Amino acid sequence: MSRIPVTAVPAACIARTFVFAAALAVTQAGTAWAGTPQEQLGALSAQAGRSPNGAQGQQFFNVQHGREWSCASCHNAQPTGEGKHANTGKSISALAPAFNPERFTDPAKSEKWFRRNCNDVLARECTAAEKADVLAWLMSLKR
Repeated sequence: MSRIPVTAVPAACIARTFVFAAALAVTQAGTAWAGTPQEQLGALSAQAGRSPNGAQGQQFFNVQHGREWSCASCHNAQPTGEGKHANTGKSISALAPAFNPERFTDPAKSEKWFRRNCNDVLARECTAAEKADVLAWLMSLKR
């Protein structure tokens, strides 16, 4: 079987293949393969197309966005300890990964809770950039 020399393949074709492969890797990393907070942060940052900003994440977490609640309403301004659901009073374990090692280890669970909580706080889903910023801030909180 003869091979086509790389120089004979148009650069645009190679570029499209690379972009497709990178998008596929990001999609897979953002769903089934991201098993650590760091991996999830990497996938969200890639989806957002920029580096996360922890300071923006902290501000986003603690501010109301035109609705009755902020993230801090249930998770506390420093989400390193137990929180309490503002409506039901149900206990919520620490959100920061250093204080709860189970946090952000299951991408499907992370997406489920981001979707649900963002809808409560913003009346819409959070963007990948907003999620990355919040996660970067949460990961910066240490014991």
